[in-house]
Amino acid sequence: MVKCLLMITAELENLTNLEPQGGCDDPNFSYFFKLRCGTCGEVSQKETCVTLGETVALPVGKGTTNLIQKCKFCGRDGTITMIPGRGKPLTQEVSQSGKHTPLMLFDCRGYEPVEYVFGSGWKAESIEGTKFHEIDLSVGEYAEYDEKGECPVMISNLRSTFDVVK
Repeated sequence: MVKCLLMITAELENLTNLEPQGGCDDPNFSYFFKLRCGTCGEVSQKETCVTLGETVALPVGKGTTNLIQKCKFCGRDGTITMIPGRGKPLTQEVSQSGKHTPLMLFDCRGYEPVEYVFGSGWKAESIEGTKFHEIDLSVGEYAEYDEKGECPVMISNLRSTFDVVK
C-alpha cells in the first residue's frame, strides 16, 4: 500500500486560488493520469480517469474503491482509492515561491500514478476578486482579461508531481 499525494504548481499572473470547480474535494472532478504496474513496471498507454464520486465494490472483503484496473501486460489487478481532505487551492504566494500545493491523496495498491494530465473544470480568482469558472487547462495554459481589475490574467507552466506520503 502506497499513498501518493498529487502536488501541482503553475505560474499565476494576477490570479490566486486555483482549484477544481467544486473545490479540492469536488466529487465530480476527474483526475487523469497514467498508471505504472507495481508488479511488472509497465506504464499504461492511455490515461486512466478517477473521480471521487464514482466508486466500485472491492472484489474481496467489504468496502469500496474508486478504481479497479487489470494490468494489460501481466494481468494483475490494482486499485486506486481517493482520500479527500488533503487538497488546498494553489495561491499566488505558493506559485511565486516555486513550491507545489497538494491537490488529492491516492491510496494505491498494485499501481503507482504517473504523468498527471491537466484538463477542464478549474476555477480561480483574480487578485482584484473577479472569479473565473470552467477554466480549461488541457492546452497547458489559460489567458483572459479581468475587466473589473483592468489587467490580464494568465496560468502557465503547469507542473505536477506525485509524492509518496505516510
